[in-house]
Amino acid sequence: VQLQASGGGLMETGGSLTLSCTSSGGTFGLYAVGWFRQAPGQEREFVAAISSSGSATHYSGPMEGRCNITRDNAKNTAYLQMSELRPEDTAVYFCAATQLSTHTTVRITAKGYDFWGRGTLVTVSS
Repeated sequence: VQLQASGGGLMETGGSLTLSCTSSGGTFGLYAVGWFRQAPGQEREFVAAISSSGSATHYSGPMEGRCNITRDNAKNTAYLQMSELRPEDTAVYFCAATQLSTHTTVRITAKGYDFWGRGTLVTVSS
């Protein structure tokens, strides 16, 4: 499956933004999806994950409580809604996908994902 993250841009502090992760070349509904981000000079960090069915989600890290992950399997797309953006949220945001044993399982480690899309840059000005 091929993934493409989009929706990034230049935002002001306190703003909201929704990123999209569009897939092609596979049955999107079979894959759990995760969002990660990587700031300059920093390691990639987990943001949010959603199971293949969409029934289970998990959040962790600085964006917990300020983001919401959803998916529309009919549109082969997952979303990451972000709010109350801060300058420290500036990073390249990546989406990733992998098949798991159940439709209600999520994965929160980057090395557990098999497919990655090219990231989309989010810049939050102070």
